[in-house]
Amino acid sequence: MRLPPLMAVTAGRSGIAVALIDGPVAVDHPRLAAHALRPLGPPRAQRCGGGADRACGHGTFVAGILAGARGAGAPGVCAGCTLLVRPVFGAAPAAPGDVPGVRPQELAAAITEVVDAGAHVINLSLALTPHPEGAGVRALEAALDGAARRGVITVVAAGNDGTLGGSALTRHPATIPVVACDTAGRPLDSANLGRSIGARGLCAPGAGVTSLSAGGGCRALAGTSVAVPFVAGAAALLRSEFPRASGPRVRHALVAAAGPAARRGAVTPPLLDAWAAHRMLKRSLGS
Repeated sequence: MRLPPLMAVTAGRSGIAVALIDGPVAVDHPRLAAHALRPLGPPRAQRCGGGADRACGHGTFVAGILAGARGAGAPGVCAGCTLLVRPVFGAAPAAPGDVPGVRPQELAAAITEVVDAGAHVINLSLALTPHPEGAGVRALEAALDGAARRGVITVVAAGNDGTLGGSALTRHPATIPVVACDTAGRPLDSANLGRSIGARGLCAPGAGVTSLSAGGGCRALAGTSVAVPFVAGAAALLRSEFPRASGPRVRHALVAAAGPAARRGAVTPPLLDAWAAHRMLKRSLGS
């Protein structure tokens, strides 16, 4: 992904807020970076049951990729940024690598809340629960539209169902869908692919990724949930390094720098190239 060169330039600025809409986070984990974690949503949703709580385990793992202390076992991609923690699910995923689900109307409310709280980037390592098309989906689309109008970069999980298609999240024109790949850059067999995913999405590591365990220490997980924060973290670093660049401009750089336009006719997106996006922004902004 050529992410280490970008991480060497900056750890992110505290003025850049990344919203983690996920499970609760074990905020007292000793390996979370010593920076601002701002809880949002109902106080009862912030409760974390530790290592036996899979919802907390999922949220803490993703938080470690974004904000873990660097050199302490978790990637800590944008460890210097502010993390807005907005839990939306309390029930555990069915299995450790599954993508947790949330109802469209609940996700819409969470997106609107984090945007109003000042989010610059939104990390959605989740899926929509089975639902009939209707008011909930329209509310979600309206919330994503509102985030886009405010210049927020929304990064979403493509999913782990091994299907060809998309969802209201991956089809929205302002989101960056993320596919989990192995160490050779190939999509996992379980990865969801599709036309909108290939056209506007990116691949990122999703096999054997190590991050924080809610019960303390670290563990390894796989799947699309763990791939999303690498892209969201890269977006936060770019917004930190280029404060004059708008959200849409940074989103365009991330997607365009990953590969030639000819590849965008496929259902599989190219691999994130964070350093190429940095160079593209640096050339265009003259800084």
